[in-house]
Amino acid sequence: MAPLAIGALGVVFGDIGTSPIYTFREAFHGAGEVTANPAHVFGILSLIFWMVMIVVSFKYALLILRADNQGQGGLLALIGLAIRSASKPGRREKFLALGIVGAALFYGDGMITPAISILSAVEGIEVARPEMAQWVVPITIAIVIGLFAVQSRGTGAVGALFGPIVMVWFTTLGVLGLTQILQHPQILLAVSPHYALSFLFHNIGIAFPVMGAVLLAVTGAEALYADLGHFGRKPIQVSWFFFVLPCLMLNYFGQGALVLVRPDAVINPFYLMAPDWFLYPLIGLATAATIIASQAVISGAFSLSWQAMRMGVCPRLLITHTSARHQGQIYVPQINWLLMICVLLLVIGFKSSSGLANAYGIAVTGTMIIDTIIAFFVFRALWKWSPARSILICGFILLVEASLLSASMLKVLDGGWFPLLIGAIIIFILSTWMDGRGLLAKRHGAGSLTEEEFLGALSERHLSRVPGTGLFLTAQIDRVPFALLHNMRHNRILHERVVMTTLITEARPFVPDAERVQVKELGRGFWRIIVRYGFADEPNLPAAMRIAAKHGLDLDPESVSYFIGRERIVPRAKSAMSGWRRWLFILLSDTEISASDYFRIPVGRIIELGARTEI
Repeated sequence: MAPLAIGALGVVFGDIGTSPIYTFREAFHGAGEVTANPAHVFGILSLIFWMVMIVVSFKYALLILRADNQGQGGLLALIGLAIRSASKPGRREKFLALGIVGAALFYGDGMITPAISILSAVEGIEVARPEMAQWVVPITIAIVIGLFAVQSRGTGAVGALFGPIVMVWFTTLGVLGLTQILQHPQILLAVSPHYALSFLFHNIGIAFPVMGAVLLAVTGAEALYADLGHFGRKPIQVSWFFFVLPCLMLNYFGQGALVLVRPDAVINPFYLMAPDWFLYPLIGLATAATIIASQAVISGAFSLSWQAMRMGVCPRLLITHTSARHQGQIYVPQINWLLMICVLLLVIGFKSSSGLANAYGIAVTGTMIIDTIIAFFVFRALWKWSPARSILICGFILLVEASLLSASMLKVLDGGWFPLLIGAIIIFILSTWMDGRGLLAKRHGAGSLTEEEFLGALSERHLSRVPGTGLFLTAQIDRVPFALLHNMRHNRILHERVVMTTLITEARPFVPDAERVQVKELGRGFWRIIVRYGFADEPNLPAAMRIAAKHGLDLDPESVSYFIGRERIVPRAKSAMSGWRRWLFILLSDTEISASDYFRIPVGRIIELGARTEI
């Protein structure tokens, strides 16, 4: 329990743990200039406290963490549970569509988090040395470039340091806040929800903009569920309730105590809480903590991309596993460099964490609302909750999150448009890919043969059988690969042994060798093989062929000829897709890595058979 709880600190709570750097400050600046009087200080603190308790503690830590999908968490894992419970026609597609929207919003969040977190930490230089303010953006740019440049090496080597560093960070948050609270203990009265409600009802003009800043306190909450498979429910709950939550609240209330007696400190209460001798160490520690928080978000984007590939909703990209233990520790070069470019553009364009605060929050709350909607169906179908109980609990949470989303929408023109634009672009790309693959599947299905049809027709043919083994890949476990038919039609030959192979990725991390390969002899030299991989396994087709020897198919992987179909997709005169969407789909298809690279097939044993397919 203890090692897992400590390890969870760096991965799970890095994002939400850096929110105190800017959240309380932005609540006073995000709505114009909110006066730092006692009523406002108590009201904003109370709002922060109850938002954290409702969204993070109640929804994620106590409820959604229980919704594990074979030990895994995250939006797509929750979607999987909902799909399993779907009984009405068409509901599966609706759940999948919600998953695509949530994934798109997550990418927008993944771009903003490193920018706002690192900028807010480096801005401590302005407090220590105001004359160095012009160096904040260049230093941030250097840190961002360095962070993305080391992604290819993986986080396994430094991951062990994340937990202890973030433990020091949270301890520092708690000590800094406690020092101020001891001097002004009356600030603890803000725990009462009376102050939050009073602030909302008596400050209608500024309440919504302030709520748009308060939501920054719960950014990163979804990581509690997303990293469920890495650490387990109990360690995450223990870390949150017994360490992270108390330290966060001590710091927020400490900032409130400082502003209560020094209203001018609202300009940057986090750094102004620190004594002069500790200011530079605090800047360094905050920078380290924000880098760790950014790393967790980047790794999450890699993991989400891998899951999206498994579900068939995005093209097959180059994947490098940097850890044999964790799904999240992978490297996706294309995603890495696109994220880096977008983060740099955000830093250069907005120039400050206050500017980025306007862009932050919309993607986060959108993802949270999707989680709540999907969780409702899981509670009803799998947990067998009554309709009244499901509606009462999920409706209350949705009401709170909808208020946060409505407040964040006020910032659309001031920067909130960015995550919406990114999300819209990603949704368009993924929907185009799925529609295109659907059209291709229909084209292939129309001309494909079942095993029985193929073997029955084969008796009427006179084809030469040549020595050796020919392996043909197919995505369908009961259909004949088009590459096999293509080879027969043009070369008029068949190998003595023909192996039709389908590779399936399962929702568990690893598949033991005993369960890796399923072999079925079809007769007349034809075999069907199904190879199963876990999401953390490296696909290796020759290695799977060695395992097949234990199931009756004795062959030398080095002597097998691997036949792979390579399609050339061209637009047809009339199609269900518009011309420019077909152009995008063709472009995406061309960016896919080859099956030979993905499945580690020896280059000298590959035979590619081209085909022209119209969509």
